[in-house]
Amino acid sequence: MNLEFLNIYNNIVKLTRNKKLYLNLGRSDEFSDRLIFLFLHFALFLKHYKSQMTKDRSQKLFDFFIRQIELSIREIGHGDVTVNKKMKEYVNFFYSILDQLETRNFEKKENLISFFQNLLNNDKNNEFYADYYVKFEKFLTKSTLNHFSKDIINPNF
Repeated sequence: MNLEFLNIYNNIVKLTRNKKLYLNLGRSDEFSDRLIFLFLHFALFLKHYKSQMTKDRSQKLFDFFIRQIELSIREIGHGDVTVNKKMKEYVNFFYSILDQLETRNFEKKENLISFFQNLLNNDKNNEFYADYYVKFEKFLTKSTLNHFSKDIINPNF
């Protein structure tokens, strides 16, 4: 197992565990919501650091992430058929998030709010998520790729 990838994964998971993200949803905490936030953080991470990584390294990091998610689903107790079906859905969902982040213009706050409304299937508190997105992008700008890959970070945004 690559320690660098494991640290990046653990840092993204740590960001995903921010309680404010779930409290503002206004519904019970579910695996699907955690996965959405994990994919969102990871997609933003890849978008921001893609110029600093080779395609091969990006692909290996992506493969590592997907494998970790697959292991988590297996730990929940799902069988091979269910895991394969779910993973296909999850990968397609991740690619749709990544595509939207690459192609949509998020300069306007209204576009961000609309993005989160569709992503989270939620009409409440989408302004909070738009603000969080902006803060997270600033955090990524201030942080280096090595910062994520060396040790577990302590986010302060």
